[in-house]
Amino acid sequence: MRRTTAMLGLLGAAIGAHAQSSVTLYGLIDTSLVYTNNQKGSANYQMSSGVLSGSRWGLKGSEDLGGGYAAIFQLENGFSSTTGTLGQNGRMFGRAAWVGASTPVGSVTLGRQNEPSADLVGPLVVANQWAGGIGAHPGDTDNLYVNSRVSNSIKFLSQSYHGLRGGALFSFGGTPGAFNNNRIWSLVAGYSQGPLALAASYINTSRPNTALWDGTAGAAPISPNNSPIFSGYTSARTQQVTSVAGNYTLGNAKLGLVYSNSRFEDLGSGAASAPIAAYHGKTAVFDNAEASFSYQFTPALLMGVAYEYTNSHGAGDAHYNQANIGADYLLSKRTDIYLTAAYQRASGTDSTGKAAVAALWPITASSNSHQIVAALGLRHRF
Repeated sequence: MRRTTAMLGLLGAAIGAHAQSSVTLYGLIDTSLVYTNNQKGSANYQMSSGVLSGSRWGLKGSEDLGGGYAAIFQLENGFSSTTGTLGQNGRMFGRAAWVGASTPVGSVTLGRQNEPSADLVGPLVVANQWAGGIGAHPGDTDNLYVNSRVSNSIKFLSQSYHGLRGGALFSFGGTPGAFNNNRIWSLVAGYSQGPLALAASYINTSRPNTALWDGTAGAAPISPNNSPIFSGYTSARTQQVTSVAGNYTLGNAKLGLVYSNSRFEDLGSGAASAPIAAYHGKTAVFDNAEASFSYQFTPALLMGVAYEYTNSHGAGDAHYNQANIGADYLLSKRTDIYLTAAYQRASGTDSTGKAAVAALWPITASSNSHQIVAALGLRHRF
């Protein structure tokens, strides 16, 4: 009788533990019709995937371990909704592939994942609110559009303490005898309470072309990092990015300010194809500034405008002025339609040593100093 009771108790405990575990299948499909006035000298009409949000599907889950602890995981695949091909250079789970633990003080995760600025700074940037990829800072040199993920990394992200959060990440380079080769580390801090949200981050990457952008040592950068805005700087030995951002919500209105500083140091390290001779050994610096305003006209309709300015110096000397406008209308809780448009004007000398041309991310560059892109899309979440 005691043995039977014990077995029933164990069975009940197993059933209880199973009830406290969960696995969720989720996804998002984003497809749009895109007009560009100038791609290599000609206008273009095309269908595109992921203009506002990258198309994806994934699995995420947790298991309650008791005492405020839980085992957690996420697998997330990126794909093209127009061709069905894999994203993130052919990875099965290129957007996320990690396992970890949630604790009373925060989460610790290991694998391929976003660096911490994506959690706290990224949500304050218009590219991740209503503008999409064409609203990214010119070239997305600061990765605030969260296009690049970090492999072989360990990350900590704290719980919120009276609105304060912090995080850190370290990625192992994996090169025998060269610990610093391809390694990445970053820090982030944020505050969100009431109408105010603030965040700041720093990321330091050794040989970004191979560590962050999936390039090959000594070879030309691969898409979307072949933009003339910074393709001539991808041989940098180190990239450092410092970002600060803030949003303030007043009723239905939201004001936003963002600043980032991206440094491509010691050009010509061999991490990618060599820069032009005049840039060898130099440091290219990008200063990005963004000001935005959005308004929630109804629970279903959001509209926004933004201005972005980028100044590069140290190696090339280019300037990029960009204006964005967008609208998002909810058809239901899971489906929306959007219209986003951008205008960019370039001047000066870019990373290739030539006259700077407009290149809205990640559209093929213009043949001259200006470019206009507009996208009308449908997005569905499941």
